[in-house]
Amino acid sequence: MADPNDHEIRVRAHRLWEAAGRPEGRDEEFWRRAELELRTEAEQLDKLKKPPNNLPG
Repeated sequence: MADPNDHEIRVRAHRLWEAAGRPEGRDEEFWRRAELELRTEAEQLDKLKKPPNNLPG
């Protein structure tokens, strides 16, 4: 799993900030939330890509 880069986090944080009505002084909150969302999505994609461990053989 690749960690999200600063650009990806910045774009997601901006979208979250706009959706919340552009509140002032909450930059760090939106940055952390964006980073968490992107990491969670990446982990879920990784799980979907892995073959099941319990195939009959």
